[in-house]
Amino acid sequence: MMSSQFTQRRECRAAAFQYLYAWSVNQPANLGADLQLFFEHLEQPRDHYAFAEELIHGTLEHVAEIDGHIRSLAHNWEFDRVARIDLAILRLAMFEMLYRKDIPPVVSINEAIDLSKQFSTSDSKRFINGILDRMKDKLGRDARKPTTE
Repeated sequence: MMSSQFTQRRECRAAAFQYLYAWSVNQPANLGADLQLFFEHLEQPRDHYAFAEELIHGTLEHVAEIDGHIRSLAHNWEFDRVARIDLAILRLAMFEMLYRKDIPPVVSINEAIDLSKQFSTSDSKRFINGILDRMKDKLGRDARKPTTE
């Protein structure tokens, strides 16, 4: 049985992904106001999505660097041709892998693949897994464990 924290984190990742996708389509002039609107339309009160907010802010803060990693790891693939849905999933997972040492990289990869199954095409799963797998190999840490440094 899944723990409620696991379920809540999964809901937060889905919300963060949805926001990042919308952001990639139309970047708001005022992030705070845009997030306020976004969270008002979700099922749970905003504090339920605290983890989603951390992921959104972290991803957007590092989006240029994350996109650089995606560019270098997407072999034989033009960055501009990456579907926006897949890009949002990749950005989210990459942020976790690079900046959230408390989350084992394999967890971020599995969650990204689950998001791709839910929201993207059947081909996306392989593409996303390939890029995130190459990222995992470059991290230089145990992919199955969180680190505390």
